Amino acid sequence: VSELFAEAHRLRLGDRIAANLEGKREELIVVGIGLSPDSIYVVQPGMLLPNNRLYGILWAPREKLAAAFNMEGAFNQVVIRLGHDANIDNIKTQLDAILEPYGGIGAYDRDDQESHARVRDEMRELRTMALLSPTIFLSVSAFLVHMVFSRMIVHQTQQIATLRAFGYSATQIGLHYLRVVLVWVALGVVSGIGCGLWLAAWLSEIYRMFFRFPEMVVVRFGWEWMLAVSLGVLVAFLGAISGVLRAIRMPPAVAMRSGSSPNAPDKGLTHIPIFRRLRPIGRMVMVRMLGNPWLTFFSILGMGLGVSLLILSSFMEKTIDYVLDHQFSRSQRQDLQLSFYDPRSQECFYEVQQWPGVRQVEAYRSVPIRIRHGLVSDRLAILGLEPAAQLFRVLDEHDQPIAFPKHSGLTITGKLAQKLNLRVGDKVQIDLLEGQNRSIELEVQRIYPNYTGPAAFLPKDYLHELMLEGPRISGMFLAIEPEHKQQVYRLIKETPATSGVTDKSAALANFREMISKSTGWMRLVNAVFATLITLGVAYNSALITFSERARDLATMRVLGYRHSEINRVMLLELFWTMVLAIPVGVPLGYLFAYGLVRALDSESHRFPFIADVHTILYAIWVMIASTVVCGWMVLRMTKRLDLISVLKVRE
Repeated sequence: VSELFAEAHRLRLGDRIAANLEGKREELIVVGIGLSPDSIYVVQPGMLLPNNRLYGILWAPREKLAAAFNMEGAFNQVVIRLGHDANIDNIKTQLDAILEPYGGIGAYDRDDQESHARVRDEMRELRTMALLSPTIFLSVSAFLVHMVFSRMIVHQTQQIATLRAFGYSATQIGLHYLRVVLVWVALGVVSGIGCGLWLAAWLSEIYRMFFRFPEMVVVRFGWEWMLAVSLGVLVAFLGAISGVLRAIRMPPAVAMRSGSSPNAPDKGLTHIPIFRRLRPIGRMVMVRMLGNPWLTFFSILGMGLGVSLLILSSFMEKTIDYVLDHQFSRSQRQDLQLSFYDPRSQECFYEVQQWPGVRQVEAYRSVPIRIRHGLVSDRLAILGLEPAAQLFRVLDEHDQPIAFPKHSGLTITGKLAQKLNLRVGDKVQIDLLEGQNRSIELEVQRIYPNYTGPAAFLPKDYLHELMLEGPRISGMFLAIEPEHKQQVYRLIKETPATSGVTDKSAALANFREMISKSTGWMRLVNAVFATLITLGVAYNSALITFSERARDLATMRVLGYRHSEINRVMLLELFWTMVLAIPVGVPLGYLFAYGLVRALDSESHRFPFIADVHTILYAIWVMIASTVVCGWMVLRMTKRLDLISVLKVRE
């Protein structure tokens, strides 16, 4: 028994399993629990994620299995090991020529084996994410370090110049600030290594839920963590270097200034009608913001980056919800899907219709094919559907069902069209790998977007004509009454022709559970990180603004302005910075999200780009909450403002 299936059912050596073998009920004894290279990733056909409780692999001695299926002296699958210098394409061609007279349906190499393909796609996604996510977060971190460090240098301008006037060299000043950066880096490295090792162990456990390798080794101290530390240090120094250079180049004469007056905006701006209609306090705020355009720009950009990271951290949750709704509510509307060992006659359809609790039944025909266009080919199963299917619907780009009138052309997924370089109207060669193994030519009539692997569809009656057969079915889609579900399950178990059953509600519940376990903590970590960045940027903007305007605020108090009016000056600037940051951060966040969607696009699945209003509202809500917290801190700072010390003139 495969290991994951045994764990899900708590099977031990000596346990018995009831199985349906070619229509005969047999009891199997568990004599071993193992792994196989071709079952690293075990997923039920047609499903997005594995369900280890409902689907697994059983191995048995070949002789006994052949006797149970009346296949003594025969085989239906062969595995070949090749040398390192073997020509795989030539060997596949020779194998097909040898086995085709005996019913061979075509050889394929490891790249087309489903488990290997899923592992390959996952490794590609990991490599892409290992480049994309750190690039985004490190870029934002470098900008934040630059903004915080530059403003700290501006705030300490007079102290630096005074030290220069007392004889301290530029090198000593520079080394002092480099030590400050080193302290920041050391704290970040220590906390980052600890969190990184914990996340690596957690991620390894997540992968054990999906991929079962013989051994998973967590390399705690390898070249990866040294690279991560080096990148973190490099980003910190790149962000701080401009501030350090400014401190080094600062002339001692700056210390002789008794105070700094804010730059005035262009006179043309002050004559704008909207500017004139502002109240005096609002006009003061606008003069301040327009008089320091670069300072205002970096404040807005910093808070906008916080919004963008909030959108990026919550974008995937809404995207997955959309895919689930599309896949399990709009497209697959059945409750159960039955599949048969071999194609059955139409009588099975009428028999299932009479089962208690069955509201609707739709039959389908599935035929394995090889589809070729030019030098590119792919192996899959073509599905024959009813002309106006209601339970299993193929949806177009507008989420409208596609009809399948008789003799209509081939309908394929966008993923298959991309792989074979196909467009509407192109002709493809199709090798039917069942029955008489004929080759036919069909025209691509429709290409529709989907979120799973390659697929192809034809009208069911037309597929019967191409197969030179009468009405035959490979399985059925059932809609049942919930109260009769267990009774229907008993009837399915008593039906010898049934090879498998897929419960949509169980598959959906398993999908949600898997996604919750695999991405829940990661989304939480990203959300916390994005929230802290947003809060830090807002607080830093408020703190620097307060420090730079302390003398102006104290002067206003001496001139008779009330505390509430002083607070309004600070809060208005913070408010306008937040308001202007939202239209900057939202498109930037969705630009990051679009890059993430493109990075996760693989042959087995893809994610749509969904701009959901709830994601935007969530990011705005967190931004407002962060701004409110910073506003509260500003109010505390203005209450503690020491008028005498602030208004002292340096001699």
